[in-house]
Amino acid sequence: MTRFREHGEDEIRQWADQIKNGDNRMIARAISCLESGDSRGEALLEKLYPRTGQAFLVGLTGAPGAGKSTLTDRLITHLRGEGCKVGVLAVDPTSPFTGGAILGDRVRMGRHALDSGVFIRSMGSRGNLGGLARATREAARILDAAGFEVIVIETVGVGQSEVEIMHLADTVALVLTPGSGDAVQVFKAGIMETADLFIVNKAERAGAARLVRDIEEMLSLAKGEGEWIPPIIRTEGKTGRGTDELWGGLQKHRRFLREKGQWEERRRTHLQREVQTIIEETMRAHLLQEMNSPSFRKDLDRMQIRQESPRRVARKWLNRLLGGGEEGGGT
Repeated sequence: MTRFREHGEDEIRQWADQIKNGDNRMIARAISCLESGDSRGEALLEKLYPRTGQAFLVGLTGAPGAGKSTLTDRLITHLRGEGCKVGVLAVDPTSPFTGGAILGDRVRMGRHALDSGVFIRSMGSRGNLGGLARATREAARILDAAGFEVIVIETVGVGQSEVEIMHLADTVALVLTPGSGDAVQVFKAGIMETADLFIVNKAERAGAARLVRDIEEMLSLAKGEGEWIPPIIRTEGKTGRGTDELWGGLQKHRRFLREKGQWEERRRTHLQREVQTIIEETMRAHLLQEMNSPSFRKDLDRMQIRQESPRRVARKWLNRLLGGGEEGGGT
């Protein structure tokens, strides 16, 4: 309640009500607050949190150029035809000059711009190795509270570090294209474990059948009996072919999770990881601040002349950090 009073409890409540009523302008303003670290964003999330947990979060990942944005555009059209409100968070590489997203997926999905049942936001990754902007999770929560039934989260790309989407989305779809060598990278990086669906996009190209066979062989070696076996769906983003099958595959996975009792378990695991990440980031920031103190520099001097070991110094500072923010001091 303290934060609410700092920013005006009535203001935060009114803002939350506007978001609940689907005001896209207020939604955009809220996401901007989250991206900038404005504490009003945290106060707003506290108000909105009880309204969250209803949306279906779909992660769409794959190498740059795989056609993720075109697929997302087609999926939006399909879902709007079914009457679903759709939110899209497209995480792009960050400009080193402005800090903003440099691909601008909203341009590629511009035909939906005037549809109040669609909200599209490009978010800069800001150097985050997980392929997601730090505020992506909370932005999805804002859209969830606003009544968007399906939220598509499109990541920067795919690589050994870019598996964070599996800790956010309910279902993860991995987009591959024939002849690009993506499959080899997937096998090497172990990213296949994160995918609940495989999408062979640009399936009209030569090599699509070969890519499907490679994925099938990989899956036959990796999946155990009774587990979910990811379907392989062929799509053509430019023509829209396969969009129905893609949405059908996403729904099938959602049903599987619920029937097997894994839906809530997966979301519970996501919440645990979120809290863990917040604690780790807070502790890291505190530690870095303490490392600039004269006390730590003295400990560093003692380590350098071999009077204390790094492990002992680390244990000492960890105890201080865990002791409620006690100031470090040399002995």
